[in-house]
Amino acid sequence: MPATPPPPPVSEEERTRLRSRIKRLLKERDAVLVAHYYVDEDLQRLAEETGGCVADSLEMARFGNAHPARTLVVAGVRFMGETAKILNPEKRVLMPTLQAECSLDLGCPASLFIPFCDAHPDRQVVVYSNTSAEVKARADWVVTSSIAVKLIEHLKARGEKILWAPDRHLGTYIQHVTGADMLLWNATCVVHDEFKGQALAALKRQHPDAAVIAHPESPTAVLDLADVIGSTSQLIEAAKNLPQQKLIVATDRGIFYKMKQAAPGKILMAAPTAGEGATCESCAHCPWMAMNALANLAEVLETGTNEVHVEETVRVKALRATQRMLDFAASIRQKNHGD
Repeated sequence: MPATPPPPPVSEEERTRLRSRIKRLLKERDAVLVAHYYVDEDLQRLAEETGGCVADSLEMARFGNAHPARTLVVAGVRFMGETAKILNPEKRVLMPTLQAECSLDLGCPASLFIPFCDAHPDRQVVVYSNTSAEVKARADWVVTSSIAVKLIEHLKARGEKILWAPDRHLGTYIQHVTGADMLLWNATCVVHDEFKGQALAALKRQHPDAAVIAHPESPTAVLDLADVIGSTSQLIEAAKNLPQQKLIVATDRGIFYKMKQAAPGKILMAAPTAGEGATCESCAHCPWMAMNALANLAEVLETGTNEVHVEETVRVKALRATQRMLDFAASIRQKNHGD
């Protein structure tokens, strides 16, 4: 868990002052704000109001790559800033804090992962975007949860065996859906791993008219109870389209800001993190995402500190697998558009 606590709350007057300052600085610095669904809603709202982007990690990468701004400000966790720099070496990439880690990234250190890959040379190395630049540099493919199943289906159809990292819950889910031969790295997300199947079943009994929507980083016992399983963007779409008026949501509660926009009037309930084996380390919110705030966002725009750097030889290698992800995602969009 992060050693640095989240920033303290600020008054409404201070929030208004910080928001005005950030908007002015974004213009002055030729910068655009790219925010993940899991950060504080103040930052998501700012990104919307200033022509930036609120999205999952795939769309964040795509948006930052296409936007003409010379500076990208990434509100999220460290691997997201690294991905922006991998794709945009000519741009300056800043983050409100460089201390915002990811348990999946931390759980897959390059020093251990690279020898593991070397020991299995017959497998295509597919890594989740929640990994360091060094791990991406060793991979054949980078993937996000929104396209993971389709990519593994594609590789399976080519007769490939897969080495998957780092999230074992997501890997297990993909393996179940696709039937692919997958060797799984053993790491989990501190948020999604806290959701409890027994407690979720009890909540469903209390609300039999509710649909359960879950991110595939959740444990199998939770996914077995889900009506919809998908990436953050897919869950927002499901919230809009499902007929149920009550939704039990098994992902970071930061998503509620955009989910309420997509499905106004629906009742959103966080899936339970209490129950047998509970430690409540996250309580449905990423402690590292919570480190992004208005104050440190304003500070980084003012000072230009917290710039993300990726060593060039690592960046070039990581770009290959990351660009493959973007190209594959584009081919899916083109096929769907053609259909």
